[in-house]
Amino acid sequence: MIGQLEKTVVDCPEPRALADFYCRILGMRVNEDSEDWVVIGSEPGMRQVAFQRTEQWVPPRWPDPDHPQQMHLDVRVADADAAEHQLLALGARRVPAKRETGFRVFVDPVGHPFCIVFG
Repeated sequence: MIGQLEKTVVDCPEPRALADFYCRILGMRVNEDSEDWVVIGSEPGMRQVAFQRTEQWVPPRWPDPDHPQQMHLDVRVADADAAEHQLLALGARRVPAKRETGFRVFVDPVGHPFCIVFG
C-alpha cells in the first residue's frame, strides 16, 4: 500500500451550493469552507468529499466521453517523495500544478488525475 484514500474531489462552478446539496443528501456537515474549496464529512474534522471551483465548467454528460465526469481522488501519504517514486514506477505521470502546497498532482496510466496529499 502506498497511501490511504483522503477524499473524493468534485469540480463544480459553485462549491458551497453543491456541498450544501450533498450535505442534505448524505447527512454530512461542512468541515472546511473557503470561496473555492469546501469539504464535507460525517463528523467534525472528517474530510470525505471536497468541492472545488472550476472557472471553465463543462457539465458531465455521462457516458459521453466529450464531457468527462471531472472528479479526482486525493490519496494521503506519509512520505511524498517515497510515494512519488512508487507511483512513477507503477506508471503514473507527474503533472505539476501552479501552486502545490501539501499536495502533488499525477495522472494515472490512462490520464485520470489524482493527487497525493501530505503534511
